[in-house]
Amino acid sequence: MSNEKKKPVSTQIEENTNYLRDTLAVDKSFDVIQLDLEYAERKMAMFLVDGFVKDDIMHYLMKLLSGLSPEQLEEDTLEKLLKTYIPYIEIEQVDDLNQVIDLVLAGPTALVVDGIDKVIMIDARTYPVRGPQEPDLERVVRGSRDGYVETIVFNTALTRRRVRDPSLRMEYMQIGRRSKTDIVVSYIEDIADPKLVHKIKDALSKIDTDGLPMGEKTLEEYIAGRHWNPYPLVRYTERPDTAASHLYEGHVLIMVDGSPSVLITPTTFWHHLQHAEEYRNKPSVGAYLRFVRFIAVWTSIFLLPLYYLFAIHPELLPEPMAYIGPNDVGEVPLFLQFLIIEIGIDILRMAAIHTPSSLATALGLVAALMIGQVAVEVGLFINEVILYLAIAAIGTFSTPSYEMSLANRLVRIFLLICTALFGAYGFVVGVFLWIIMLSRMSSFGIPYMWPFIPFNLRAFRDVFIRSPIPLKNRRPRFLHPKDPDR
Repeated sequence: MSNEKKKPVSTQIEENTNYLRDTLAVDKSFDVIQLDLEYAERKMAMFLVDGFVKDDIMHYLMKLLSGLSPEQLEEDTLEKLLKTYIPYIEIEQVDDLNQVIDLVLAGPTALVVDGIDKVIMIDARTYPVRGPQEPDLERVVRGSRDGYVETIVFNTALTRRRVRDPSLRMEYMQIGRRSKTDIVVSYIEDIADPKLVHKIKDALSKIDTDGLPMGEKTLEEYIAGRHWNPYPLVRYTERPDTAASHLYEGHVLIMVDGSPSVLITPTTFWHHLQHAEEYRNKPSVGAYLRFVRFIAVWTSIFLLPLYYLFAIHPELLPEPMAYIGPNDVGEVPLFLQFLIIEIGIDILRMAAIHTPSSLATALGLVAALMIGQVAVEVGLFINEVILYLAIAAIGTFSTPSYEMSLANRLVRIFLLICTALFGAYGFVVGVFLWIIMLSRMSSFGIPYMWPFIPFNLRAFRDVFIRSPIPLKNRRPRFLHPKDPDR
């Protein structure tokens, strides 16, 4: 890691190259290259990282430099190189060798010239990158098939393609004393609340760590707080159209180099229950899909605790619904059956992640036949338990936000334990504590349960009903946008 103090560039090339060679450990790292050159009878040196540089561009620039005569570089050498003899777009001068080191490790090439107290940085870098493709977690039947990738410059370009507003801001930051991770804060200046933008940028600037090993997830833990609360305070998306729609509402995006997921801030509980598919259909169809999705989410949380409550207290059921309880609880206690299957589903999910796609079918057969059918036949589980847990699992997978689905799963287990310990009182108190927890949460000062708590009728209607786009002529009030009308 380079020294934090400024190291001025000397006019003596040997002093500069010795410092750069020692600090960059050219002799110890095979991919850090030092090229000692001589053009126009003047000593020069290039420092670069192999794999980050476009060879054809550097070859072209070196060919031009080799054709220079000493007379051409006698006076105003730096100005002539920058403005005449190095014809390239992304070029700058740096007077701090420590900054040069940071830039070289990020990809640009450093050109050190004897007799000049500046280093010329040539940003001719390239990264291995996959093509923009539709993200697996946010697929739609109709709509764009491009998605964010791991290179931040590609992601900013995909965003600008959809937001051609001159007030769209892409503000660059670096986080991590050692990793120097590139961060971009994106917002539309004419719409976003300046206080919100300042709060997010201030939270980012206060991060003091040596690196962001898990990229955007590590970043979220620093800026969101509430480390032991399972509910996400930011929303992740890999779809440029979803990110653009949130920019137009007044949200602030955070992009992290090396990650295809973009953070949307701030968000409420209801943001995690919306999906692009609802807006790719007619309003009536989209409203129906949203209604079905809400049913699936509530089912994933409450179905198992309610079924267990009615199974141990059948007197709570009305007469027409008396069939819900199990006829035979089996050899294993009912609560233990639920707990075993909950853990079993998570084990299967982990196994599916680590299983090659060619073996996924075999894994599914093992799960369906061995764990399901055989477990019932030997008396480990009863059919009703597998049925209701399968319905709850489908509701979990129907939740648009992966982070929200995991949080709801923990809440489901919590309610199940409360119901097993204290019966109906445990279930009611557990739900009450869950609502209180959500109501006390906030995302960058925004109430997490808005517009339910505090209540706003117009916004509450838009949450539960997918309104036609022409009727949604106002931006969300909780964001305090500078331009509230659309």
